[in-house]
Amino acid sequence: MIYIKNLPVWERWGRSLSGLGLAAFGLTAQWNSLAGWILVGIGAVALLTGFVGFCPMCAMVGRKPQIKT
Repeated sequence: MIYIKNLPVWERWGRSLSGLGLAAFGLTAQWNSLAGWILVGIGAVALLTGFVGFCPMCAMVGRKPQIKT
């Protein structure tokens, strides 16, 4: 199944950078704790949606696909 991108470029960059930051913080500052693993998981999801350009939750609430990429 091919998904149409529903995130603008600026938001994709923001999600990717914040995902990297959350994952790095979870691995360094909160090492070996539940909070650290939760931060790593949230960071991974943000990084993945930024890389792919499609956010399932945004599609569920009705965000329209972007024409320009």
